[in-house]
Amino acid sequence: MRRAARPNGSSRFIARRLWALLALACATSAQARIQIDIPDVTPAIETNVRAFLSLTRYADRDDVTPETMSRLERRIGAETREALQPLGYYEPEVSYEVTQDGDDWRVTIHVRPGRPVRLSEVDIRVTGPGRDLRVLREIIDAQELKPGLRLNHGTYERVKGNLLRAAKNAGYLDAQLTESELLIDRIERRATATIVLDTGERFHYGEITIAQDVINDDAMRRMLRMEPGDPYTLDSLLRTQYVLDDSLYFSSVDIESGEPDRDQRTVPVTISAEPNRKHRFTTSIGYGSDTRMRGRFGWDNRRVNASGHRSKVELIGSSILKQLGGRYVIPVMDVALEKLEFTAAVTEEELGDTLSERAEVGAGLTEALGRWQRVLFLRLSHEQTTAPQVDPQTRQPTGMLETKEDFYLIPGISYSTLPSYVVGGRIRPYYFYAELRGSPSTLGSDASFLQLRLLGERIFDLSDLWHLHLRGEIGVSRVADFSELPASQRFFAGGERSVRGFGLNELSPKVDNKSVGGRHLATGTIELVRDLPRNFGVAAFYDFGNAFDDFSDPGLEYSAGLGVRYRIAVASFGIDVAQALSESGRSPRFHLYISTQF
Repeated sequence: MRRAARPNGSSRFIARRLWALLALACATSAQARIQIDIPDVTPAIETNVRAFLSLTRYADRDDVTPETMSRLERRIGAETREALQPLGYYEPEVSYEVTQDGDDWRVTIHVRPGRPVRLSEVDIRVTGPGRDLRVLREIIDAQELKPGLRLNHGTYERVKGNLLRAAKNAGYLDAQLTESELLIDRIERRATATIVLDTGERFHYGEITIAQDVINDDAMRRMLRMEPGDPYTLDSLLRTQYVLDDSLYFSSVDIESGEPDRDQRTVPVTISAEPNRKHRFTTSIGYGSDTRMRGRFGWDNRRVNASGHRSKVELIGSSILKQLGGRYVIPVMDVALEKLEFTAAVTEEELGDTLSERAEVGAGLTEALGRWQRVLFLRLSHEQTTAPQVDPQTRQPTGMLETKEDFYLIPGISYSTLPSYVVGGRIRPYYFYAELRGSPSTLGSDASFLQLRLLGERIFDLSDLWHLHLRGEIGVSRVADFSELPASQRFFAGGERSVRGFGLNELSPKVDNKSVGGRHLATGTIELVRDLPRNFGVAAFYDFGNAFDDFSDPGLEYSAGLGVRYRIAVASFGIDVAQALSESGRSPRFHLYISTQF
């Protein structure tokens, strides 16, 4: 008996491919999609309607049959009307059209919202010991709910949630809404909203248990942002977490709140920490538009002893800066914010067209004064300045370089605002820094000078997405003979955090067309930022400024540009491209942007 011949491997492969193609063609022809259009409505209405529609859940399915579509179609009117009620529209006119094109469906929903229900009476009250808490007053004073506004259920629920959450975050763990009522009169198109929050008693920190053997217990407790008896707040917990992580003493920190004692109204806290590596070696190499090739090597001893002392040695090299420096830090009082610091460095630095070669030792005491930080410092400097020579009689350049070597003793004091994420409270929209320093010849310096430097920044929130960032810097020097001012103490402008579009330290008075630095400084920035999704943003900016010798003739330079921003918790990073406007023929320059939270 003859048997039918079996297909060979090639035939089986072709058969399988044909069946696959046929199945794919059938599946493709069977796929049906639903396109939903809701024209001429606000984004809020469109979003809500799409969320309520059963059609939305079927929009990308491929098994929508005419029977299924008929069932979904019957729900459109009721679901659309229901979607408009949370937005205050209780009598909308809804119509729709359903068309079929092959296996695809198109649904067009027409909505006329009608007259909305408006709030006629609003009663928001806080009772209990925490009724005067500032954060609660701010929520009420924001007037998200007030007579005359269109009723919005989402806003009503948000205000309730914000009040309750703020009270609990401030330590009122038993806070509750004793009244929460929204009465709606559809005929009169008005609504009455009532919210009453009772804060209850405030809870405080109970026993704080610390499990770590990295530094001594006294130094550890001086880093905490709370102590037993203080109000139990989310803000103090977060600040403690940040300070301990930022100290670099620990590789991990866990802060755990125990079960509240409702009789004593206390909350115990346990803090566990694991040691970080004691020694840390870092190397980096990179390229900058101002510094060109640059490299860095560092050695950190994060824990010299159990008291938390630390030391650092760093070697920096680039085309404009070569430096070998070291520092020794002794924490005092508030370990996170206050310290006694000793420094030493040997530096060779190009500043404009001058060369500064100096050996320095110094000491500084950093203190926290409320929301401010004060630094008292003293620096001893032996500096050699090389700059274009000026004839003392004619005040004209000689075409030669002049080297001047001097000793300076420079005491000074500075004040600056502390970051909000360290001191707590509301995020501050501004930053301020002031420094006064000088070198008196009466104490052994080879020359006398006095300098004042002021720096301020302010962010204005124009809306949720648009922000205006203003920045200004002023520097003033008092010195009898400018040539006696060492290069490191002269003012220069240009580069990042100054006048972008110009090179680093490029702007200053010139001798023989070379930048030699100025007595005074003035720079400013106007920047408009637009937030984008995923923490990105774009910026347009205008910079101006210069270093100069006379306020009557500052010779300001100007530039403008665009930038890209990326935000993380306490800082922003980005890249800017800037074009000089006051000098023609210049090419755009790229700058790195780094800014920390105020």
